[in-house]
Amino acid sequence: MKKFPYGDADFYSIITENYFYVDRTDKIRLLEDISKKVLFLRPRRFGKSLWLSVLENYYDIRKADEFERLFGHLAIGQNPTPLHNQYLVLKWNFSGVDSSGDERDLHRALHNQLNGSIEIFMARYRNILDYEITLDPHDALRSLKSLLAAAQVANKKLYLLIDEYDNFANEVLMGGDPQGQQRYEKLVKGEGMLKTIFKAIKDGLEGQGIDRLFITGVSPLVLSDITSGFNIADNISLLPEFNDLCGFWEDEVSQVLEQVGQHCNLSAEQVMEAMHIMKTFYDGYCFRYEGDAKGDVYNPTLVLYFLKNFQRYCKYPRKLLDVNLAMDANKITYIAQLPQGEQIVEQALNEANPLTIFQLKDQFGLKEMLKQQHDQTFMVSLLYYFGVITLTSEVTSSNKLTFRIPNLVIRKLYVERIQEMILPDFLSRQEADRVIENFYQTGELQPLCDYVMEKQFTVFDNRDLRWTNELTFKTLFLTLLFNDTVYIMDSEPALQRGYGDLIMLVRPDMRQFQLLDFLIEFKYVPLGKNKLTGKKVRGMSQQELLALKPVKAELADAKKQLLSYRATLNQVYGAGYLRLRTYAVVSVGYDRLVWQEVVSDA
Repeated sequence: MKKFPYGDADFYSIITENYFYVDRTDKIRLLEDISKKVLFLRPRRFGKSLWLSVLENYYDIRKADEFERLFGHLAIGQNPTPLHNQYLVLKWNFSGVDSSGDERDLHRALHNQLNGSIEIFMARYRNILDYEITLDPHDALRSLKSLLAAAQVANKKLYLLIDEYDNFANEVLMGGDPQGQQRYEKLVKGEGMLKTIFKAIKDGLEGQGIDRLFITGVSPLVLSDITSGFNIADNISLLPEFNDLCGFWEDEVSQVLEQVGQHCNLSAEQVMEAMHIMKTFYDGYCFRYEGDAKGDVYNPTLVLYFLKNFQRYCKYPRKLLDVNLAMDANKITYIAQLPQGEQIVEQALNEANPLTIFQLKDQFGLKEMLKQQHDQTFMVSLLYYFGVITLTSEVTSSNKLTFRIPNLVIRKLYVERIQEMILPDFLSRQEADRVIENFYQTGELQPLCDYVMEKQFTVFDNRDLRWTNELTFKTLFLTLLFNDTVYIMDSEPALQRGYGDLIMLVRPDMRQFQLLDFLIEFKYVPLGKNKLTGKKVRGMSQQELLALKPVKAELADAKKQLLSYRATLNQVYGAGYLRLRTYAVVSVGYDRLVWQEVVSDA
């Protein structure tokens, strides 16, 4: 059984030490045909660095004797291109640049990072280059010019790989430092260091030694500010043939999971359960406009995180969200803090009314980032590049692109952001936890409804919301109840031809505990439309509320839906598997909640 290279981006060690590897080397020929200068954007922790390592090992002239060992069993090794092992390879990684300190510190950090890579280059190719490279400790661009001169004297071509080109710019702009924006502006404006670096790269590509270039990043955040210095890279990020360049297909995940199942002596049913968990939590990404006939791709880092733990202990990781991905919550917070940003975050949780824009932005500059107001295109595009929403295959009647949250681990990040708003202090969270834990075990809904009415409706009532319907308090319940440690939390899952508002199914590995499964349908009765006032509603008894005609109608509609959904769930999971409690909850304005339990499947 092969080991899983979770957190390992070194292609050489993965292959030579017999780690699990999903072959994407057939893309190398496509890349050569498309462009010599490539920009490739993907979210954090999505395998970009490993792909650069693949290119490094494929093109490095020093690795010619090991070509068969490294690539002979892979797609490109069966049909290699003439360019394999024909380059000197220089690799820069901007994620290593320290973004703290003042302008002078940033300049020093950039120079040191680039010079460090050039030193490694010098050591690797000293037996190939006759011309001595001069390393300028204070000016990395002079060092680069000397390097290019040495390559030209030796009549060798240079392949430049740049990893996370936008990383430290992201950190400077979004790190919360009040001086960050001014520091960033000095890097990209006029003769700023970052702009100068990319101008030097452009010069190198124009007959001065650099033959090929591959750049990775998360977003096009810096492109607008360095355009005059560097505007010649071909962005392949949304080309359909590169949708899966980083990411796993479902059949690839399924095959290796079956091997782990055999290693752990698991039944076919247990393997299927594990596959369902992985699909729910890790699948769902699409990086092309029209969708892919093969479906969506899985986040490779999350898959390897799960498989490594599963293989070692033969049970699921207790926490299904890799701690490294949790850092993406900062990106959601950044959007939420913009004017109208909180509404965008809330709408992302609403599958029935998805986020839509006509076109993704392909450049972001400082001027736009500093605007007081941002439109939906700006915010949705950033969320997409950050990997916390993804494209769907559907378009609106006006040809707008539609977006959704890809999976449950990303949904958790949104939920946690809203939790910060509705449960701002420790005591509020502690009180809520007591009520929620009781609900998980007993199904007693009234204490939970009382908590929502007393503690949360006042928070939501005065907010500038785009919707005044069941979405708002459904989001509130989802946020309070969300717990992926013990539940598969599925909001708006497809059930036959309808949608259940909130389904909470105990994870297969947690069913030995005294936890209930839940199916909840939410309805909303507006006050003014029904000639009601908040004061009047707050003074009514439960029986009086239940007797109101609009409340009775909404409860009847919810009951009809729940009976259908409940029957479907029992058919899918089998009679007796689920400890299912089913509720219809109606919010009358943002003042009162009434509910009924639906207990019959007939």
